[in-house]
Amino acid sequence: MSSITQNVGALPNRLRNFFARYPPQIYSSLVAPRPTPPESEASADQTLPSPYTPDRDAKGAHRQDPEAFSPSRALLYNDPKNQNPFLPRKIFNSKKWIGPRYGLRQQADLVKLAVKYNVEPLLPPGPKSTEYKAAKLAERGLRIKGTGIGQKVKGHKWERTMEARLEDRRKAMVEMPEMIRLWKQRGHGRGWRQWPKRHGYSADVDTIREQEYPLLNETIYLDHAGTTPYAKSMIEEFSRQMTSNLFGNPHSMSLSSQLSTQRTDDVRLRILQFFNADPEEYDLVFVANATAAIKLLADSLRDSDHRGFWYGYHTDAHTSLVGVRELAEMGHQCFQSDAEVDSWISELPDIQTKAPKLIAFPAQSNLNGRRLPLRWCKEVRSAVRQSGGNVYTLLDAASFVSTAPLDIGAVAPDFTALSFYKIFGFPDLGALIVRKSAARVFERRRYFGGGTVDMVIAAGAQWHAKKESSIHDRLEDGTLPFHSIVALDAALDTHKRLYGSMANISTHTTFLAKRLFDRISLLTHWNQKNVCQIYQTNAVYGCTMTQGPILAFNIRNSQGEFIPKTEVEKLATVQNIQIRTGSVCNPGGTASALGWSGSDLRRHYSTGLRCGDAHDIIGGRPTGILRISLGAMTNMKDIDSIVDFIEEFYVEKIPPVVALNPPLEETGFVERHFYIESLSVFPIKSCGAFKIPEGKRWEVKREGLAWDREWCLIHQGTGAALNQKRYPRMALIRPAIDLDRGILRITCGILADQVSLEISLGWEDTSLISTSLCTNSKRPSMVCGDRISLHAYSSPVVSAFFSDYLGVPCTLARFPPQTANRYSRPRRMPGTWKNRFRKLIMPGSFPPDLPPPVRETNVNPLLLSNEMPILVVSRSSVNRLNEKIKANTKPGTGGSKAVAADVFRGNIIVAERLAQFGEAEQPYAEDHWSSIRIGPDQLRVDVLDACQRCQMVCIDQFTGLRIEEPFSTLAKTRNLNGKVCFGKYAALAPEETEGFESRPEHRTVMVGDIVMPIYHDQ
Repeated sequence: MSSITQNVGALPNRLRNFFARYPPQIYSSLVAPRPTPPESEASADQTLPSPYTPDRDAKGAHRQDPEAFSPSRALLYNDPKNQNPFLPRKIFNSKKWIGPRYGLRQQADLVKLAVKYNVEPLLPPGPKSTEYKAAKLAERGLRIKGTGIGQKVKGHKWERTMEARLEDRRKAMVEMPEMIRLWKQRGHGRGWRQWPKRHGYSADVDTIREQEYPLLNETIYLDHAGTTPYAKSMIEEFSRQMTSNLFGNPHSMSLSSQLSTQRTDDVRLRILQFFNADPEEYDLVFVANATAAIKLLADSLRDSDHRGFWYGYHTDAHTSLVGVRELAEMGHQCFQSDAEVDSWISELPDIQTKAPKLIAFPAQSNLNGRRLPLRWCKEVRSAVRQSGGNVYTLLDAASFVSTAPLDIGAVAPDFTALSFYKIFGFPDLGALIVRKSAARVFERRRYFGGGTVDMVIAAGAQWHAKKESSIHDRLEDGTLPFHSIVALDAALDTHKRLYGSMANISTHTTFLAKRLFDRISLLTHWNQKNVCQIYQTNAVYGCTMTQGPILAFNIRNSQGEFIPKTEVEKLATVQNIQIRTGSVCNPGGTASALGWSGSDLRRHYSTGLRCGDAHDIIGGRPTGILRISLGAMTNMKDIDSIVDFIEEFYVEKIPPVVALNPPLEETGFVERHFYIESLSVFPIKSCGAFKIPEGKRWEVKREGLAWDREWCLIHQGTGAALNQKRYPRMALIRPAIDLDRGILRITCGILADQVSLEISLGWEDTSLISTSLCTNSKRPSMVCGDRISLHAYSSPVVSAFFSDYLGVPCTLARFPPQTANRYSRPRRMPGTWKNRFRKLIMPGSFPPDLPPPVRETNVNPLLLSNEMPILVVSRSSVNRLNEKIKANTKPGTGGSKAVAADVFRGNIIVAERLAQFGEAEQPYAEDHWSSIRIGPDQLRVDVLDACQRCQMVCIDQFTGLRIEEPFSTLAKTRNLNGKVCFGKYAALAPEETEGFESRPEHRTVMVGDIVMPIYHDQ
């Protein structure tokens, strides 16, 4: 060492300065201990690995066992007292590792200089030293140039290791998904705190969904603005707390009650901190939801000393905010734009009245996600200080807080209403956050409930003393939902563990919303017209200040016509995609976006338009919107799925066909022989079919086939008729008509577990049925949106029979005889598809100031059918549909099962009798029929409108299971103006109904009867 140090004076300044700071006597590799292998390994035969061995360890020979001896690793010695500046070091206090004092590039420069001046041994050992590199090459079995060590082969390094490297790469790609899963599970269980901030998308969301949201595995959930799903671990934690603690009524003084009070106070403080609301300035009142919070404030203002209050609200307000105007006795105003709000605020300093005023607006529109200026709250307070007025601000934060952080301390509203289920999914709880300086509005509140008063005189003088300890003590009427508050505590913990902060969620959802907006905006038809009309107002997707993760839109076809929203929702349901449609409880925003005036809406109501009905298009304009809203657990797959759904079913890549089928003369139809393949009636609406036996003639009435849809199942609570869309097991309720005994025999379930019930077909005689105690009572019911009167069976035997099987409280009901309060919609000229409204005579269906419409003469009476008395389905059309289903099956999916004609629930199945073997069928020939004549008596039945289909055709009538087909294929092949059509409605011709009571034997049909079609041009 002395011979080497003699040349130190001749070294360049860089090396001299380094050796002055790190003397070679302490830090050089010459004084570092030399690596010696353990005796067991030293005695073993050390065989160098070959670079030509492709089946070596999948991770490469250089990736050794960390516990095994490695000469190269042992060279990197680091003295704890004099830490090597070339190696990572550990901080004594924090016990954390930090990088070396000299980076790898600086080390390489020093080594290069040291080699030039022959003083490299004086440097500390490091990963750039010549000795370390040689040891690494020897360990990996590579040749060390000029030493004779390693493999004696020619070629570049990359050539000698290529085969092994490719094998390593292949195995790594195979194992990568599992490695990523284990890495996230073991090393990064802290949720979103490790994801790359610059991208805005959390790669951890897929792992979180897999572990915490198993219910989302089979569905695409895009209605987070309604409510967001709850985490599995949160429910488990809530269950653990409920089973390990006894919570009593907070109004008592027992230990269990004190525990409930303590947890309530703790959660109240945590929520205030969650929204950065100083407990010294704000208080929190627990309520049922945001609407209850708004109503609590409005009721208190109504009871003020100034005979009410004045109210102003923004046009983008939720319905619950709009409803406050009915309590504002001093007037109200709807601000149509942000500019109107700014103008009103600018005039506040000139207002001298002391009467209370309340201005309310949403932080984020629940319609399209537009975020309104939060500065209004501070501007109102500033203006009020100048005038000394009595003006308060109400911030509806329910939609905003689901995906964005709310800093109440910075926004400074007087009152904030919100719902926790929109943030956490559970519990169903809300809050009103009150600025303490604005709490005087509650002083004149009249009503008081249990727990809000200190003393009450019940008899005699009308006197009570309210609690003065806190704001929430005198506003939280009755017993608090303390169990839900305990659940809220678990929700806060779980939310923080999974997502870290609301800022993380905001960044994540903003990124996805921008991605969704960009992709949907680019969808165009063959003629370059946009597929989606997006309702966006003064907002930019990707900007958290102006836009939230909500997208409101409608779909247009290539001709610019709107697709009905209910049809989109039907198809989305079949594809397991959950979105929101309609006006989404935002009347002002919807009317503004769609261009409807107040007079337009009143006129629509007069013609029968109701919230939630199927009147989607009026005058070529939509009555509602489609809404996609994102949440914390939304991932890229959800975005891709909804965009692919729109592209697959609604993007027209080629010019559309003018009609469902070309005119008759272009099809080359030849005279065909049709016959009735099968006859079915559905005695109980939406339940299984009763196949009319062959050889049995069946009467046709004005209301349809005899006994068809004369009964239904109704909910015992609401009176609404049940249907298969909600209760698929209804398909396994199979009624059978026994005319000889005069009974309706009903069985439930598959053959192995069938049970039966018998109901009399007659109205008077009940002695024939086994349930002789069965009686009936008249009650109102809702059937297909119509309010009608039915006779409900009040026997507990009947209700238990159906309730036990379906798992819903229901009973059987029957359409009363000699009743004509339901009619089909008027028959129209063939080929027309206008005027979708049905003309119904229903008491109470129109406003009292408008007379009901006069019933037209060309209508048919109905029992419990949806649209028309009879439904005709073609066997040839079913066969063609199955061919399309098979052709549309995606490769690798195993194929789609052919659907039976039973899923279309037709009364008459018409088939072709081909003249010779191999002759082609003519599907959809029924589209050109104007009427048909059936049987030897030539019974004439008019063929009317096409049957508009819903997702109920996806329920297997033999198993009760939901499947994707045939609705998905029908949406592609039988779509007309957004309506999915298959089958034809029919009814007795007017000539057959004349003198109806005479000669009923001539109005019958039978399986095998000849069917003679009459075409439109005949």
